[in-house]
Amino acid sequence: MSEPAVAVDSLRKTFGATVAVADLSFTIAPGEIYGLLGPNGAGKTTTLRILIGILVPTRGNVRVAGIDVVKDAATVRRRLGFLTNTTGLYPRLTGRELLRYFGRLHGLAPDAAAARIETLAGALQLGPFFDRRCEALSTGERQRLSIARAVLHDPAVLVLDEPTAALDPVAERQVVAGYEALMKGRTTILISHRFLLASRADRVVVLEGARIVEDGEPRELLRRGQRFARLFAELRPAQGGLA
Repeated sequence: MSEPAVAVDSLRKTFGATVAVADLSFTIAPGEIYGLLGPNGAGKTTTLRILIGILVPTRGNVRVAGIDVVKDAATVRRRLGFLTNTTGLYPRLTGRELLRYFGRLHGLAPDAAAARIETLAGALQLGPFFDRRCEALSTGERQRLSIARAVLHDPAVLVLDEPTAALDPVAERQVVAGYEALMKGRTTILISHRFLLASRADRVVVLEGARIVEDGEPRELLRRGQRFARLFAELRPAQGGLA
């Protein structure tokens, strides 16, 4: 049996008397798309910050690609791609220049970086705006470019933290199509309150009060009750969202 891509064991994080994460345990299989969902204050962001090595757990263990996050956070970060809805692109660089720059930061050989950039440009349809400065791009175009930056180094694990929250419905569908191509076969941790993206997960857990309260496939949880459905404000029965 292969080692989990991500293994979280009895994870606990406290800030003084406040319990942000309470003895959380889960594993993510290689290639699995795993949704980590819940209302604000449930512990999602704290869990992610521990996973990427920004916070140190009060107790418990987290391993990414077999590497202990506390003992070797730098190596774990090299195995991760991380994306939020805040793009943070350099405004005066073109999309192509930006990816070349990050290719150098990741230590990619020039030929390998160039080939990877062209592959991503095709997969994410960056061509129409690839040679324009980032400051001139729309929100959806910036997010597609940010996807390319997040997976440029072909990370073992991709983390998506509310990456479509700032997008209108048309841009969201375009961006989600890009995610689907790049998540396929890649271990992905997904946080989103937008059902269009969250429904792409193979499995989701719902956190409340810093603990897991639901675990299963997205549509199975929708059929099972309202605890999961209420996380998605845009769902309406008339749209078939709860089918």
